[in-house]
Parts: sequence; structure tokens; C-alpha cells
Amino acid sequence: MISAPTLFMFSIACLALILSPGPNMAFVVSYGATQGPRAGLAAALGLGMANLVYTALTVSGLVTVIHAWPPAFDLIRYAGAAYLLWLAYKALRQNGGLRPCQPVRRSWLAISARAALNSLLNPKPMLFYMTFLPQFVDPARGHVALQIITLGGLLTLISLTLNGLLGTLSGSIRRLLPDGSSAASKFGSRTLAAVFALLALRLALLSRTT
Repeated sequence: MISAPTLFMFSIACLALILSPGPNMAFVVSYGATQGPRAGLAAALGLGMANLVYTALTVSGLVTVIHAWPPAFDLIRYAGAAYLLWLAYKALRQNGGLRPCQPVRRSWLAISARAALNSLLNPKPMLFYMTFLPQFVDPARGHVALQIITLGGLLTLISLTLNGLLGTLSGSIRRLLPDGSSAASKFGSRTLAAVFALLALRLALLSRTT
């Protein structure tokens, strides 16, 4: 099994990475701030599910295909950028931007699915998992696949805890605006649309070396 010092160092590295501002944090905070604490927590759960998928891909070795075949990287990131732009359009259209109406309250499942899909359509985390997790694996200490699963599970737990707290706490911002008001509707739709659009731009401009 993995040694305690290795797990400690891995946990510290995970904390530093997760607390660094990035697209996942923006996604969770934006949903929490615009649709409430439960929405932020649902987004965190979706990201956690994506982390488990990445762990499974790392164990199976499928991620190496994406790493070895450059067109796969571009296909995935452009599909992700297009999906995020579609989400930006839907946010405006449904929440008072292009067509005035009451804010749409999405289910936990819908928000979690969006968060997971947003993460899975970004090839960077796939490459990150493939290069990050093996650094803490010691073949001399037992089954390599089991060690990767353990590390991936720990990273998912830390990510879920921190992102869940961020999403829940950011939900308090929602209470500053009158629920159902025109100002709240416009604020929510424009915030989500802006986050989705910026994430799409970032994804489209990604390179394999950054």
C-alpha cells in the first residue's frame, strides 16, 4: 500500500491544486451564487464524478491514446468549447436575457451532469491525471492499479469537500438579491453566460504544452 508520508504529500499537492483559481472553481461558485447552495453542491458532485472517470481512464490506460494521438486532444477541446457556448446561449435564453422569463431551477442531477460533462470535455484534466497520479505510485509497494485507484479516490474526496464548501458558501450571495426579481434573473443569467463563454474561450485556446 501507499506509505503515509506519500499520502500526506499527495494531499498537500491536491489542496494546492484545487484551491488555485480555475475553471472548476468558477463553475461551482457561479452555480452556487446564482442558483443557491444546493446548486453549488450539485456542481461539486458532478466534478467529483468526472474525477472518478479520470481515475478509471488512468488505470485502464485509455488516456494514453489521447496523449499519443494529437487530433484527439483538439477534437475533445473544440467539442467542449462548443458545448460551453451552447450553455451560455441557453443561460441567456432561459433566464431573462434573450427571452424574459422566470429563472429556471434545475435539478441536482441536471447540474451535476453539466458539471461532469464540462470537465470531461476538457482534455487537460485527462493528461493531468495521467502525469500526476503516477508520480506518487511506488511499484515496490504493491499493485500499481490499486495505488492509482487509492490516489484518485483521495483526490476526488478532497476535491468534493473543497468544491462543496465553495459552492455552498457562495450560495449566500444569492440571498443578497430578491428571489424572482428582474435584477436577480438578469444577474443570474448574465453571470452564468459570462462564465460559460469565458470557459469556452479558455478551452479553445488551450495547447498541449500549457
